[in-house]
Amino acid sequence: MEYQEVPGSGGLYGRSRTRRRRRLRRTLVVALAAVLLIAGGGLGAAWAYGRSLNHDLARTNAFAGLPTDRPTQTVTGALNILVLGSDSRDPDNTADSRTDTIMLVHVDADHQHAYSISIPRDSWVYVPASADGTHGDTKAKINAAYAWGGTPLVVQTVEKFTGVRIDHVVLIDFAGFARVTDALGGVDMYVEQTITSIHGQHRTFTKGEHHFTGAEALDYVRQRKQFKDGDFARERHQQEFLKALMTKAASTGTLTDPVKLNAFLRAVTSSVTVDESFNLVDTAFALRDLRADDVTFLTSPSAGTPTIDGQSVVEPNTTKAAALYKAVRTDTVAQWVAASKK
Repeated sequence: MEYQEVPGSGGLYGRSRTRRRRRLRRTLVVALAAVLLIAGGGLGAAWAYGRSLNHDLARTNAFAGLPTDRPTQTVTGALNILVLGSDSRDPDNTADSRTDTIMLVHVDADHQHAYSISIPRDSWVYVPASADGTHGDTKAKINAAYAWGGTPLVVQTVEKFTGVRIDHVVLIDFAGFARVTDALGGVDMYVEQTITSIHGQHRTFTKGEHHFTGAEALDYVRQRKQFKDGDFARERHQQEFLKALMTKAASTGTLTDPVKLNAFLRAVTSSVTVDESFNLVDTAFALRDLRADDVTFLTSPSAGTPTIDGQSVVEPNTTKAAALYKAVRTDTVAQWVAASKK
């Protein structure tokens, strides 16, 4: 499982697309750049709108109490963003909760490509001691860090595991992303096998192409027990979901329609929480040339799913993972991906 790439995510499929199509398929984070073209009020209006969106973002002190011996940033201009998916937008009240989605997003130094690396939530790793000293300092499933010490302990745990310094943190409320999906009129995804949901309305998803409402998409990407590869399947579907959102935003004219764009961006900003230093306008400007076809989805290398202490866990492939995260630190992920295909 050391390398998984979603079709059209920047690999063999995306590179062959025409320049015109690539210009249309922009990523979520640079959607703000489209305002500059259609706002009608010039740079000042776009800047003011961006500042308004930035002000509306919920924030958390994601780096509170972190030790001084954090990894150092080795490549100027590269950016590492930790994306956490949760059903709660209250990052300061995490007792008895888990984060089901953990993604390390690496943007290369020239801001022309991004790599989203999913870390399985059941990865068996060392979790440092929590700030209050009552939890951690032991090996556990990586998502236990969120319950034991909130976002800061997740940051510390991921940095210990990868050796990569985290620059920013974005928490996604996946329930909120159902509203984002509906703001776009739904999304299209391929269902790889027929399953019945174990949640809520127990929907049946039949194999093949489907158009999903927000509630349906959220239900589908939560499923894991019906698939042979369990959490790996859920990660794959979450990646496909995010890709579908980006594709739909570009393909339906959302980014060139002021009313649609405003509704879309307001739904996005109401569904995420960011660290205190994250600046939406600065980030959007820095990543203005990054397009959806320039995003490659990967999975952190694993070595199986053994049972440890009575729990089914994901055992990291330490050798391959070390090579991948060294590539992240040295901004050579493209070379790592190429070597993985041989």
